[in-house]
Amino acid sequence: MNAFWYGLFAVILAVLSFFTGEIVTFLMLGFVLISLQNIHMTLKKLVQQKENE
Repeated sequence: MNAFWYGLFAVILAVLSFFTGEIVTFLMLGFVLISLQNIHMTLKKLVQQKENE
């Protein structure tokens, strides 16, 4: 998924969380998703480095 779809998904979740009153849950979910994305990118870099060796 590219950055546009991540942004669109985040906006939809933000609007939904605003109307349901789950702002804190949205923020915590955002932190978890950002952390998972960073882990995923790091693992992809490691695999590419290993394949180049």
